[in-house]
Amino acid sequence: MEFSTLLVIALAGALASPLGGALALWKRPSTLGLSIAVGFAAGALLGAFALEMLPKAAESASLPLAVAGFAAGFAFVYALDLFIHRGASAGEKASQWQRVLRLRQHQRPRGDQVTVLAGGTSAEELIEGLTIGVSAATDPTMGMIVGLAIIIDNVSESMSIGDLIREKGGEHQARRILGWTSLIGLALFVSAMAGWFLLRNLAPATLGVLLAGGAGAMFYLTMTELVPEAESHQYQQSAAIAAGLGLLVIFSLSRAAG
Repeated sequence: MEFSTLLVIALAGALASPLGGALALWKRPSTLGLSIAVGFAAGALLGAFALEMLPKAAESASLPLAVAGFAAGFAFVYALDLFIHRGASAGEKASQWQRVLRLRQHQRPRGDQVTVLAGGTSAEELIEGLTIGVSAATDPTMGMIVGLAIIIDNVSESMSIGDLIREKGGEHQARRILGWTSLIGLALFVSAMAGWFLLRNLAPATLGVLLAGGAGAMFYLTMTELVPEAESHQYQQSAAIAAGLGLLVIFSLSRAAG
């Protein structure tokens, strides 16, 4: 892939975040709209992992190294998640939920709900940006497909962040929405450039491991953030339908490019 193409993809991904925030600021998205947008993004990312990133990682490195890279990326973001929540995390219907609530009375998460979500998303963008750079260095077509999935993801995530900030109320909502989503976009762009300039000359096997690590990290975030968020707003299983459509779009692009 030419650098100019990567630059366009990285810029589009970066601008997608404040665009999503501006959309949420212009008109608060409906629950059905959020369900469809976030569900579609989840399906697109799942398609990118399964159909492009992991197969290419196994081809460039080996199956054991791809599996190990995926596990390492997954474990890294899992550890970051536990750090943000001070080692205590459970679903509201889990039998451990009350114990987690009691623990949080003494050790609150590192930041309020908005800070945790937006800060975690910014960290996610560092991973996604590196993944774009590594994907582009490994295979130009894959770089474009992964980039497209991340662009879709960024718009939907920023809409969710904007909706959450508006729900919490308070002063300077517009500044907070645009500030956080711009930071998220900047994190993606900087890390994409770093991935291209610092990592593209690595051996193919090393790039394959890094690609698998990015897939593992992004898979964790998709399953713990996007899928639950989409399903919590679903109507008539709109989230599942949108996720299926997102996966089919990436599948079609992958087959057409292949």
